[in-house]
Order: sequence, then C-alpha cells, then structure tokens
Amino acid sequence: MQNQFTVHFWGVRGSIASPGAETVRYGGNTPCVEMRVGDSRLIFDGGTGLRVLGQTLLSQMPVNAHMFFTHSHWDHIQGFPFFVPAFIKGNCFHIYGAVAPNKATIQQRLNDQMLHPNFPVPLQIMGADLKFNDIEVGQPVEIGDIKVESALLNHPGEAVGYRVNWQGYAAAYVTDTEHYPDRLDDNVLYLARDAELLIYDATYTDEEYYAERTSKVGWGHSTWQEAVKVAKAANVKKLVIFHHDPLHNDEFLDRVGEQVAQRFPNSLMAREGLSLQLLPPHNGLSLESEEAPQVPA
Repeated sequence: MQNQFTVHFWGVRGSIASPGAETVRYGGNTPCVEMRVGDSRLIFDGGTGLRVLGQTLLSQMPVNAHMFFTHSHWDHIQGFPFFVPAFIKGNCFHIYGAVAPNKATIQQRLNDQMLHPNFPVPLQIMGADLKFNDIEVGQPVEIGDIKVESALLNHPGEAVGYRVNWQGYAAAYVTDTEHYPDRLDDNVLYLARDAELLIYDATYTDEEYYAERTSKVGWGHSTWQEAVKVAKAANVKKLVIFHHDPLHNDEFLDRVGEQVAQRFPNSLMAREGLSLQLLPPHNGLSLESEEAPQVPA
C-alpha cells in the first residue's frame, strides 16, 4: 500500500463555471476534489473540474475509483457526461450518493441529465463498469481501511458532507452548506472534528450574505467568517476556503485570502491545480502543499 493521503483540487468554483481573464489564477471550473488515500482513489463531486481530471486519468488506465456526490445541483454533476474514462471499457467507478428528498437515486439523477433533449448520448453508452450505491447518511462507507463518514448539510434540496478517515488522519469535505444565525452546525462540527484538513463552502463574505438589498440568506451557502469559526471550534489544523462565487475574481479572492489568514493563519484559498499532502508525522504533523502541473483543456 502506498503511504499517501493527498488532496487535489480540479474544480473550486460554485454555482456555474466562470472561465475568463479574471478567474485564471483560482480557476473557473465547478467542484471536483480528488483524494489519493493509500492505494485508493476517491473523487468528490462531478462538476466541470471532473472533465479535466478525466483527461489526466487517460494515461493511468485501467482506473478504479470511488466517486462521492454531495448532491445533484448542476454545478456538481455537469462534468460527469464529459468524464471520458467513464466511456472506456475496463475502467470501474463505484458511485455513491444519498437518495434525494423526491426519492430519486444518484443513478437516476445522473441518468436524467443525459437524456434527450438535454444531452446527445445516454448514460448507458458509458462503457466503464459503473457500480451505483445509495448511501444512508450517517452510516460510514468502508473502502479497505478507509472510513468515509457522512452527515446532512443545510442546503436547499439537501446536500451531504463527507469526512475521510485513514490511519489517524482525516480530511473533511463540507460544501454547499449554510450556517445557522445563532449557532454552529453540529453536523459540520462532527465532520470537521480535529481534522487535518477542512474544505469548507465559503461562497460569500458576511457583508454579501447579510446585505440588505441583495441578501443571500436562504441560498444554501456560507461565508469565510463562519469557516474560521468552525475551524477554530473543531480544532482543525488547516482550513481551505472553497466553492468561490462566480463574481469573485482573482483580486477579490486574494483579499479574502489575506483576511482569512489574519484570523486563521493555517489557511488556503482553494485553486485549481493545488495539491495538499498529509504526511506521516515527524515530531508532529507535517502538512505540505504543492502546485500540480496544469492540464491543457
């Protein structure tokens, strides 16, 4: 087994892909986070960043991976029909998601977005072995010696947050969640507890969220100020600000990153191509980051 726990960001933008000159440094692709844990590959969400990940996997086939979906809003599934490895026989993808409030499974929802007239080819064209799994939120998923925990998040239509546990290390993926006005979310705190890494939905600033005319209350997302509160309360070692608003350009995100770092020094702004490696402890935890090579579109 490989001694690794790495987290790679392929898509970090929320709501809608936003390519352009003003989003070059942080990226415009929607959510997709890859974790390499031991000798297993875990993929979280299938936004447009999944397409880019798919291009890199073509040189690593056959691919066996576990894909976890938080929910099926467009920005989290739009990359799936363009995920080339799923069309190639010999690859295998174990796909996990909770049953939606309308009783639709993750298989039904991924299938429906590829039906005419919305898409030219159906999901059944995909040649890889797709193994769909309906998860029960709160019941861990075991992948060898990896334990993936889940909890319900506060988001319209429901969303699920995940925590990956392996050999005493933990990374929490908590996106598309809205904080409560009077308390921290117990489910979020549970997922984030003592984690080496917390990836958190901080789409807005407090000023945007509470703006009198353009309030974002009820939209299902949180702020970087709340991210800091959660990270401190849960004793998180490193905080990653994630799910950037499409209107937040590189300069805006630079300023947010500076403000976050003032309140929580061990923090980063998620950006495409960023890789974080949770290393075995030597006189304490070592958490290093590196830039991965950019993949041509």
